[in-house]
Amino acid sequence: MYPIVDIVEHQTIAAVQKEADLDAALRGDVNVVFLLTGSLLNIHELTRRVQDAGKHVFLHMEFIEGIAPDRSGVAYVAQHVRPTGIISTKSAIIKAAKDSGLLAIQRIFLIDRNAVQRGIKAVEQSSPDAIEVMPGIMPRIIREMTNLTPLPIIAGGLVGNRQEIDEGLTAGALAVSVGSPELW
Repeated sequence: MYPIVDIVEHQTIAAVQKEADLDAALRGDVNVVFLLTGSLLNIHELTRRVQDAGKHVFLHMEFIEGIAPDRSGVAYVAQHVRPTGIISTKSAIIKAAKDSGLLAIQRIFLIDRNAVQRGIKAVEQSSPDAIEVMPGIMPRIIREMTNLTPLPIIAGGLVGNRQEIDEGLTAGALAVSVGSPELW
C-alpha cells in the first residue's frame, strides 16, 4: 500500500547533514539516505553516489542550496537529479513531488498537542508516502501517531543512541532517521 515500506530494509536511516559524512553512510548498513545538504552545483553527484552504492536517496528540499523548495524546484529535481524521493515540511512540496512521480516524506515537528493535530491535517491534505515526526525520542507520541494515521512513521531528530532507535521502532515507527554516523 505504501511503497516506502518496501524500500526500507534497514530500520535506521542515515540523515546526512554534512557532505563529509556521506562516505560513512555509503559504507554503513543503511539502505536509505536522507540528504540534508547539497547545492545546485553538487546535488546530482551526491545523489548518484548514493544510488551507485545501491541505496535509496531522499532529498530535503528546504536544505538544497540554489534549488527553491517550490513546484519548479521539485520538477527540476525529479527530471534532472532523479532521487527516490524528497522530504519537506511543506504540503505543497509534497503534492508537487507526488505529481512528479517521486516518493514524498512530510516532516512534522511535534512541539505540543496542537502541532499533532495540525500535522495530521497537513498529511491528510498532501497524502505523503510517510511522515517523519520530530523529535524522534518520544515513544508515546510515536505510538499515538501510528494510531492517528495509517501512513508509515519515521522517527527523527535528537536520536543519539541504539536504545532510542529501538524505543522508536518498538513504539511503531517504520524506521528511525539518525544523524550520527556511528549509528549507521
